[in-house]
Amino acid sequence: MNDIAEKPKHLKNPRRAFIKKNGKRIMRAVANIQSSSSKVPDTPKIDNSHFDFLDAFVDNWKEIEAEAREVLKFREQIPGFQEISPDQYRLAKGNNWKTFVLFGFGQRLEKNTVLTPKTAEILEKVPNLQTAMFSILAPGYHIPAHTGVTKGILRSHLGLIIPKDYEKCRIRVDDTITPWRPGEIFVFDDTYEHEVWNDTDEERVILLFDFDRPMGFRGRFLNKALMAAMKKTAFYQDPKKNLEDAEARLEAAIRQNDKNMEAMSDPS
Repeated sequence: MNDIAEKPKHLKNPRRAFIKKNGKRIMRAVANIQSSSSKVPDTPKIDNSHFDFLDAFVDNWKEIEAEAREVLKFREQIPGFQEISPDQYRLAKGNNWKTFVLFGFGQRLEKNTVLTPKTAEILEKVPNLQTAMFSILAPGYHIPAHTGVTKGILRSHLGLIIPKDYEKCRIRVDDTITPWRPGEIFVFDDTYEHEVWNDTDEERVILLFDFDRPMGFRGRFLNKALMAAMKKTAFYQDPKKNLEDAEARLEAAIRQNDKNMEAMSDPS
């Protein structure tokens, strides 16, 4: 496999590159304010005891897993991460990392969540939820080391469909390595360098969701202003349009599946 990913042509736009470069500078500049305003530890991983809403995911993980398996029945309509967010072309190649998005930028995707009502119900109780998806990693795939955009957001992973040899399916956040386990959940700050390995011959499926870091007024104000500005850029508009297209494809696939089932059950 060629490890050098070619940048898509539309990402080479000088204006886009300028916004991305300076946006990163702004995010780094405000990171210290967000850290000092944080109401939870500013560490790579953050203990679950700081987030009482996580219990609902652990208590209901089997139902969430069952809904993930329903989603996988429409595997061919599930896009690669880079198809939704083109800026991730270095991390996601081909069909090795698929994402089935349930919430994007705080908005519920109604067509996708037809298949995941219980999962969506639980996610809606997460304070200031930003994004949620089933993250589907192919056997043998490695997501290279990278960092997230803002300290104003924290990320959680819930293990669902995990390879039997789970120790070989793991994430490194800073210098801490954590294997996923079915029904276990953890929270981390993705502005710390992190990378993922699935060194098994089985698929890995987790529920991944992002939510606002609990912060004081200054941190919350900055985070809200930055998110509002980001939503005006191509980094928001491109994924939003791509999500709409992916939802439409899934809706068409579900309708076709329902027609097929009706035809099979029709005695005439």
